[in-house]
Amino acid sequence: MLENLAETQYTVHDLIRGRWSPRAFSNRTVERDKLLSLLEAARWAASSYNEQPWSLIVATQDQPSEYARLLSCLLEFNQSWAQSAPVLMLSVAKLHFDRNGKENRHAFHDVGAAASNLATQAIALDLFVHQMAGFDAQKARRRSPS
Repeated sequence: MLENLAETQYTVHDLIRGRWSPRAFSNRTVERDKLLSLLEAARWAASSYNEQPWSLIVATQDQPSEYARLLSCLLEFNQSWAQSAPVLMLSVAKLHFDRNGKENRHAFHDVGAAASNLATQAIALDLFVHQMAGFDAQKARRRSPS
């Protein structure tokens, strides 16, 4: 499982040392229980006022139209290798608090914490996550496919 452990200067947990972001994926299906475990790990991330200002849009290769739609939001280089991944996810940040409607200056930090929990849980399940900034945000915001 944790074969490629990072050499750290100080002791950290093997789940952290084992995290890396490959650009090659097997297209084997991720079992539903494992996928739900990843989402549960994200759900339990700490957040300002416990608002959990994130949503995750998830598409698997078992959902061809949804998968193609998420894949099409990636930049061409990322599409070239990510098309083999069995699951694609898009993180969405909610920028205002539910409790009072005020701006949540910590939303992106909190979404990052959720993503980190998800990535660590993935390593625990012998899965890998590759987070990307290379996508078209405007295209991802569109509600209908184009």
